[in-house]
Amino acid sequence: MPRAAAAPTTKPPRGARARALQVVERLKQEYPVAECALLHRDAFELLVATILSAQTTDERVNLVTPVLFRRYPDARALAQAPLPAVEETIKSTGFFRAKSRAIVEMAQDLVARYGAEVPPRMEDLVTLRGVGRKTANVVLGVAFGLPGFPVDTHVTRLTRRLRLTGSTDPVRIEAEVTAMVPRQEWTDLSLRLILHGRRVCLARTPRCEGCVLNDVCPSAFTFEKGSKGRARPKPKAGLPAKA
Repeated sequence: MPRAAAAPTTKPPRGARARALQVVERLKQEYPVAECALLHRDAFELLVATILSAQTTDERVNLVTPVLFRRYPDARALAQAPLPAVEETIKSTGFFRAKSRAIVEMAQDLVARYGAEVPPRMEDLVTLRGVGRKTANVVLGVAFGLPGFPVDTHVTRLTRRLRLTGSTDPVRIEAEVTAMVPRQEWTDLSLRLILHGRRVCLARTPRCEGCVLNDVCPSAFTFEKGSKGRARPKPKAGLPAKA
């Protein structure tokens, strides 16, 4: 069983536990099928794709991984791949030199320590090059069906707007949210928050009027356009504006 993040050290915002359970149920109705957007056939492909997804879109990753996996279909093949060839293949994902080293060295770690197989344990996954808790949680939850709560930029934004947490630290967010939500809901809740963040609760202009959470979200309808077209929090009555 995967190890959860350390227990939360701060008290959650008022009403967070009740809101979290409502969010689980509302998003389950809104997005009955919670799926990972990264195309993959097994845990190895998902691990590589998740590393490549840093600072780019899943759509962009999905354009390059079919070519990458045709050339290097498993950990043993990728472990022996020449870096210039890998760099050229994944160049459009950005930060391609660092990502190329990360996935090749990750594959070398798999070959050397795990018989070229992706281990189904958080403790092992985070020892691999380029793999942190977010990537490990994606692999555990999506590839292995084990409870995991990946925290990306969408999850960070939505959990703060919903006042499920007051933190911006992914490890603390994971600890605080998973302490309020049943283990069997962790993976799907993360995937649904990501979907909702892409379709409705946008970073700059959240679409509160069409949001299924607008009656339980403390941040609903509190955004106004800034002078440069970016959404900023609009102070509620009695509350000072944030600097």
